[in-house]
Amino acid sequence: MWTSHEITAGGLKIHYLRTGGGGPPLVLAHGATDNGGCWVRLATALADTFDVIVPDARGHGLSDAPEGDYSASTLGNDLAAFIEALHLDRPLVGGHSMGADTTLALIANHPDVARAAFLEDPVFRMGVGAQEEIVSRRARMREEAHARGSIGHEGIVAQERARNPLWDDVEFDNWATAKMQVRDAFFATVPEVYDWQGLLGKVECPTLLVIGDPSLGGIVNPDAAGEAEHLCPTLEIAHIPGSGHSIRRDRFASFLSEVGAFLARNI
Repeated sequence: MWTSHEITAGGLKIHYLRTGGGGPPLVLAHGATDNGGCWVRLATALADTFDVIVPDARGHGLSDAPEGDYSASTLGNDLAAFIEALHLDRPLVGGHSMGADTTLALIANHPDVARAAFLEDPVFRMGVGAQEEIVSRRARMREEAHARGSIGHEGIVAQERARNPLWDDVEFDNWATAKMQVRDAFFATVPEVYDWQGLLGKVECPTLLVIGDPSLGGIVNPDAAGEAEHLCPTLEIAHIPGSGHSIRRDRFASFLSEVGAFLARNI
């Protein structure tokens, strides 16, 4: 079902996987230190309805890893250039974490590109110390990436199985592969002050915000969700209890039900 491709878009070589088929295109943007293959379970579940396309972001997977800017705006521009290069006609889009931020930047700054979008636990932080937490989180990611290099693929799989007992077995191999592929260029820049409120105020297309439980590691808390709903009239919110930051991995059936219904309404 999967085919592997490369395309140059906006001067960047982007690797991507694609299910193909005659359905409408659905482009999915992965989270930080993941790759396109990390969408395999969801993509497989949706492949009978959609032509699912999962690119590797710059610095991740098998895509180019230039030095410099890795902001949400830049990643959103990359995604817009990728969609244009593939001649996709107003695809549905979605993303997780960093990929949700990428998706938000895409639909805010390129309003004519996508017809609808879902955001899985984006980095919507509020209050004093929000930027410091984002910088600290990126530093922890870099430390974890270097530590994983010493335990290898099988060690990463074993570590994540122990940490995430709710995940399906199909998740771990792709997760481990992605962790081994992420490049130092991604970690070299200080994360931007991410103006998610300003971006949400520009969104016009139907958008689904999928959130988990902050007590289990979810980023979007009730205050941030309420702020998002206030700022974006086209926004719907789906809370999936019992999930943390990786909502689709923690509670796959509930996630598929919510996101699948949203996508079906907006084909």
